[in-house]
Amino acid sequence: MHNFVNSIATMADTIASIVPEARVVYGHGRMKDLELEEVMRKFVRREADVLVATTIIESGIDIPTANTIFINRADRIGLADLHQLRGRVGRSDHRAFCYLLIPPDRPPTVKATKRLKTIEEFSELGAGFRIAMRDLEIRGAGNILGGEQSGHIAAVGYDMYCRLLERAVRKMKKEPDPTPPPLHIDLDIDAHVPPTYVRAERSRIEIYRRVVGCTTLPDLGQVEKDLLDAFGPIPKPVSRLLQLAEARVLCRRFGIKSISLHRPDIVFTVEQAVQAEPLFVDAPGTVRMVDGETIHLRPPPHYLEDQDTLLAILRRMLLRGIEQLGAQHDVA
Repeated sequence: MHNFVNSIATMADTIASIVPEARVVYGHGRMKDLELEEVMRKFVRREADVLVATTIIESGIDIPTANTIFINRADRIGLADLHQLRGRVGRSDHRAFCYLLIPPDRPPTVKATKRLKTIEEFSELGAGFRIAMRDLEIRGAGNILGGEQSGHIAAVGYDMYCRLLERAVRKMKKEPDPTPPPLHIDLDIDAHVPPTYVRAERSRIEIYRRVVGCTTLPDLGQVEKDLLDAFGPIPKPVSRLLQLAEARVLCRRFGIKSISLHRPDIVFTVEQAVQAEPLFVDAPGTVRMVDGETIHLRPPPHYLEDQDTLLAILRRMLLRGIEQLGAQHDVA
């Protein structure tokens, strides 16, 4: 994505010179309709390997074979636009990659840095609401109760409006925010709601929203029960989605902020290493403490080859850690 019409042809030539074997095409909004349509057809039909385009690809583009996007001058793009652009890839069963490019000689502004960090932090399914909330924090919320605020409840949806209102009221009362901090798990696991299981896109989005919103195991149990009642036996990808949600709930007991797979290690980022110590009692493999907030677990290699095995190992560690916490509490 190169959002400069005057230099987009030059950018396409540059890419072609870097990767001569790649077939490169470019498109932008100032092209004639038929010309732009032909460019897009070439890319969809795989007659071109690389598409250089402006933000016209932001919405309405669904190309399952596209799995990588480079966003040039990402510091100039708004947070909502970045989220939409990132969503143009990874629309099939292939893992997708999004690279945000900024010029090395011009450091981004404070707000631009916050936007880039947000889009990097919130990459899991169902992260749209959290991104919207962070965008609100960066831009400022305005006055949602007074006449200075433009727009209407319908513009953001009743549910979001109520959440924003509750958060604003709690802030004015100086009450703690009950919303748990975000917890990111990236283990390269195929976890989603397939269209073959839930046909309606709106229903699939609602399921993601409910799963992300679960903060207790009974909440997750209710979601699972509702899925069984409404759609029948739960397939593997949905089961993994629920298992990941369960892991997020259990992880909060140990102050875990993120878990990511960096082969051959599983990397845990925690608030305090001592708080997460019970999790690694009898953990499979070797444990290495990088610093007070980063712990590397290197399990036997075959544990990483199967998604369900990896999830089972993580669940066993979490349950074993909770047992350790209970034992420590009994001793105390």
